[in-house]
Amino acid sequence: MVGRVLVNGEAAATVSVFDRGLSYGDGLFETIRFVHGVAPLWSRHMDRLREGCRRLGLPQPDAAALQREAVAMAAGMEHAVVRITLTRGLGERGYAPPASPTVTRIVAGFDAPAMSGDAYVSGIRTRWCETTLALQPRLAGLKHLNRLEQVLARAEWSDPAVAEGLMRDVDGRVMGGTMTNLFAVLDGQLVTPALDRCGVAGVARAEVLAAMPAARIVDLSPEDLARAEEVFLSSSVRGILAVQAVDDTVYVPGPVTRALQQHWRALGFPMEHA
Repeated sequence: MVGRVLVNGEAAATVSVFDRGLSYGDGLFETIRFVHGVAPLWSRHMDRLREGCRRLGLPQPDAAALQREAVAMAAGMEHAVVRITLTRGLGERGYAPPASPTVTRIVAGFDAPAMSGDAYVSGIRTRWCETTLALQPRLAGLKHLNRLEQVLARAEWSDPAVAEGLMRDVDGRVMGGTMTNLFAVLDGQLVTPALDRCGVAGVARAEVLAAMPAARIVDLSPEDLARAEEVFLSSSVRGILAVQAVDDTVYVPGPVTRALQQHWRALGFPMEHA
């Protein structure tokens, strides 16, 4: 993997083995799409990062410094993804956090993944994952550093025709994809799963909810999803992805999905690039 990396503002590619992000997953991250040096959802990423820092008891980030570093890491790339990672920094052995943490700040830039226009027009194939999400309301919604549930879920398939896996919580409720949030149209109403018990509240999800104020946040079962008129996924990196199938259940991209894809384009995001 080739990229550009700053650690605490300096060009580097390593952190201390005693960093709490490495030892305990004690931190947060944001994965931000840049197009021609501009990140249309930057403010939403910063809102989530600030909220995550508040809930984890981390010092609030310097958003201006993060933006300077992120823009520098994306410079010269037409399509870039910048990952910002904040950890609680160095600490003594043991779980007890330091009273006055010095945050480790990592800003890394990479070429954005290539995206086919066919995925947006026809939709993508998905599958159900057997790995479930544990319930932990104190961490629900946050993009914290422990992604082991998603790692295990993604390891369940290798078929390149399957673009994403859908996850449920331990009680069987639909939560979303391994790296995406999920929306469905049920009886003409746009809905998305509640994320107050587990899951990641994506910034693209927040954008969709702001653009569609009549949308409802609900508990969603696999049976509900099976009868949906439309299903799509949202991702800050990949945009609005129509779902063509979940295992053997087939869907057709509909007007709500198309309207939100157009909204995504209007924000400044392309719907494909090589």
